[in-house]
Amino acid sequence: MMQKNLHTPLAERDVRELHAGDIVYLSGEVYTARDRAHHRILEYCKAGREVPIERGAVIYHCGPLAAGREIIAAGPTTSARMESTTPELIKMLQIRAIIGKGGMGARTQEAMRAHGCIYLAMPGGAAVLAATRIKRVIALHWQELGMAEAVWHLHVEDFGPLVVAMDASGNSLYKRLNTRTAKRK
Repeated sequence: MMQKNLHTPLAERDVRELHAGDIVYLSGEVYTARDRAHHRILEYCKAGREVPIERGAVIYHCGPLAAGREIIAAGPTTSARMESTTPELIKMLQIRAIIGKGGMGARTQEAMRAHGCIYLAMPGGAAVLAATRIKRVIALHWQELGMAEAVWHLHVEDFGPLVVAMDASGNSLYKRLNTRTAKRK
């Protein structure tokens, strides 16, 4: 297990060097996106329309709480809710990392392996701590979706600690835990 300080934009080689269990602190730009934003991004991409997320970006499954442009709380949301759209999102936008809680399914894990993406787990209950690492809001897109569902383009510094819970080689801390639990039964 190693600790790594990464800066966005992430290169595919950067994420392929990481292994499940590594600790990451992230600096640079991240984008929040939840259910409705995922659907809209895919809809826009398929229609050839511009989306507010850069290729190779880091997506944070989060619906922040803000007072104006100041983020007050920014905890992770359950990533499994985005399982139906995330594999295609990774492929279309070459997403390099997803931050969330609870992990994702086999289809997303396969897309991560194929396209060079990792899943970074942030513990639930860390919303206020996470907000202290968000240094500024760069832009806010699709406000009509609501505060939690809009896409927030954020600049973060030393965002973490994040655990590489699913790596780009197909390893998953969630799978390991499930296997150990099943053996104990």
